[in-house]
Amino acid sequence: MIIDIHGHYTTAPAPLGHWREAQIAALTDPLAAPAPAGPSISDDQIRESVETNQLRLMDERGIDVTVFSPRASFMAHHIGDLTTSSAWARVCNDLCRRVCDLYPTRFVPGAMLPQSPGADPATVVPEIERAVHELGAVAVNVNPDPSGGSWTAPPLTDRSWYPVWEKLAELDVPAMVHVSTSCNPAFHTTGAHYLNADTTAFMQLLSGDLFADFPGLRLVIPHGGGAVPYHWGRFRGLAQALGRPEPEDALLRNVFFDTCVYHQPGIDLLLDVIPLDNILFASEMVGAVRGIDPRTGHHFDDTRRYVENAGLTPDGLAAVEEGNARHVYPRLDALLTSQGR
Repeated sequence: MIIDIHGHYTTAPAPLGHWREAQIAALTDPLAAPAPAGPSISDDQIRESVETNQLRLMDERGIDVTVFSPRASFMAHHIGDLTTSSAWARVCNDLCRRVCDLYPTRFVPGAMLPQSPGADPATVVPEIERAVHELGAVAVNVNPDPSGGSWTAPPLTDRSWYPVWEKLAELDVPAMVHVSTSCNPAFHTTGAHYLNADTTAFMQLLSGDLFADFPGLRLVIPHGGGAVPYHWGRFRGLAQALGRPEPEDALLRNVFFDTCVYHQPGIDLLLDVIPLDNILFASEMVGAVRGIDPRTGHHFDDTRRYVENAGLTPDGLAAVEEGNARHVYPRLDALLTSQGR
């Protein structure tokens, strides 16, 4: 099997966006508030939105299953307050569950959390429990910067985050560390903010002792880890200067990277620097980079092509494309096993 652990519902039907616009308008005009139950979206609208987009590309590229979560840039935790984010997370998570119900062998739900700047991270725990127990989510996305580019939240190693990590460890559910839209004009959302956040999260983890307290917690840093693999020597040197153990020893039992890197030299470097056990196949298709590379004639986000041209052994390739995901996402493994796969 080929399992893509990083998919977002970037092509959701238009009523979802209209509902969000009304919700935002209601922050200043309560009469504009949308229906609390969420937007009216038919199954046929959902089918059209994925069959012409994600599902078509999965079929063309031979991807069997995608972990499917709400559109990352739409999370926009900096808008409104905790009540706003809670309603929005519920609507988006429920919609992703409907996609998975329509295509139960192709999509598996991930979930966003109702984070908000200044809110106690513990307030997201009820949605974690609902997403896992009621919606069947196999992972959640955790935003290390709910402020949208101002970085007002404490580091992920701060004890204020511990209720989140405790719940994820209890449920044996991994988290992808994924920011949302940048409202800071200095940081382009997908070209700077996402990659900055990946790098920042890794440095936060390197500087702390989170995994001494949560030895079973698993965090996935997307987009190939941002700058981390490219600057692995810098992080090793910083660990030494800070009196920390080698990153391989301190972090790589708990921290994993995906293959959302959109050229062959980048994938080659990732696979050369990071142990294969810590790399999970992903493409984030129909995401930040949707075009065709004129140098290759193929889509930038066709990451299977890069991984399979990287010279891995058959066992190494199987680990990256399937085995590692089943290890890091045990609820995904259990679901696939129940389906006879």
